[in-house]
Amino acid sequence: MNKKILSLLASLLVAPVPAAAFEVIQGEILSGWVLPDGNRIAAIRLTLEPGWKTYWRAPGDLGIPPDFNWAKSENLADVAIEWPAPTVFREKNLTTIGYKEHVILPLLINVVEKDVPVTLAATVSLGVCSDICVPATLNLNALIDTKTTRADPEIAASLAQRPFSAKEAQVSKATCNLSLKDGSFELVTAITLPHTGGQEFVVIEPGQSDLWISETDTSREGGILRARADIAHVKDETVALDRSQIRITVLGSNQSVDIRGCTSG
Repeated sequence: MNKKILSLLASLLVAPVPAAAFEVIQGEILSGWVLPDGNRIAAIRLTLEPGWKTYWRAPGDLGIPPDFNWAKSENLADVAIEWPAPTVFREKNLTTIGYKEHVILPLLINVVEKDVPVTLAATVSLGVCSDICVPATLNLNALIDTKTTRADPEIAASLAQRPFSAKEAQVSKATCNLSLKDGSFELVTAITLPHTGGQEFVVIEPGQSDLWISETDTSREGGILRARADIAHVKDETVALDRSQIRITVLGSNQSVDIRGCTSG
């Protein structure tokens, strides 16, 4: 589907009503613990009203990708979100990816100065959906000064829900190649790995801000999982693919797999 049409459809799905009016989502920062190297593990807990959902980092063609702004934080060198495996929501003519009613997003925090508290200030912009979708903005603040090295059970449980690595999931090969179809580029991937359970779904993230990629068509042939997706330059320029930046996530009913990079064959 043409990406301009997708953008229009997405805008139509988001009702022009402030999410705060519904009070359907609440956010909280969990302090976590100190790592042996002096950096920290913390988390954001998101709680939604029954029946509501929010989106994963790659939400599907018509999902609303979350955005995190940490600019007002102090003693923060870098922060990485350790995403737990999401759920694939399949509806008529619509597939989105995210979390329903509750999720804890672990944070790997690299500090500027060790043994000094971290002021974590996050502006989180995200979409929340039930029968309608509305934009929400959460302003979360916390002084993280815990000295404990003991893992928080809730955060540790969420970390355990991350997708397996390619090695852990016994991925022996992952290829990705461009092909030309009806005048447009298509990205074709082939992943050799054991079945992950149920109706498998592949998400491909290009890792390059100037590339747009569609939802995939996923199929399995024995030990090989194949996925095809439309790919285009956001300014309609030539697609230059950096395979080392490609990130492929396989979502199955038994397990999920996070594959970093692919080869040409």
